[in-house]
Amino acid sequence: MPPKREDEHRINEKIRNVAEVRLVGENVTVGVYPFVKALAIADDLELDLVEISPNATPPVCKVVDYKKFLYEQKKKQKEIKAHAAKNVVKEIRFGPNTDEHDFNFKVNHAKAFLDDGSKVRAYVFFRGRSIVYKERGEVLLLQFAQALAEQGKVEQLPKLEGKKMFLLLAPKAKK
Repeated sequence: MPPKREDEHRINEKIRNVAEVRLVGENVTVGVYPFVKALAIADDLELDLVEISPNATPPVCKVVDYKKFLYEQKKKQKEIKAHAAKNVVKEIRFGPNTDEHDFNFKVNHAKAFLDDGSKVRAYVFFRGRSIVYKERGEVLLLQFAQALAEQGKVEQLPKLEGKKMFLLLAPKAKK
């Protein structure tokens, strides 16, 4: 179970074993103060003393409304998460005896996927006794990678797992 948000930062009297702190915040003169004086400054402003960087020497504390501080932290995390790139993996399936037209059709789909920024996972599925043609499947996947050399780069070379042989392509960085 993840720790509660309120246990994440020490506030006010929960800050222990500290003789002095570096004080930052709005309406506060930035500087190094004895802990008791920093706590008194926070009380005078009717705000909380929040330990921001406990490992610094001396520890950095901010005079701020703690609930507002938590809200802003949560908002920043949400914004970072929203801007993070989401990895989408599209799959394309081949048989070991895929014809030229079908192959080209699937290459065109893969080009569109890579241009959209998705990864492409191409695999050859061997059904029944067709597993004896695994060299054919490997050649097919390598041709596929060759046909998409301009749009993507190979992240994982053909690899046989059970009845499937995989190839993973990632889009090339746009210039």
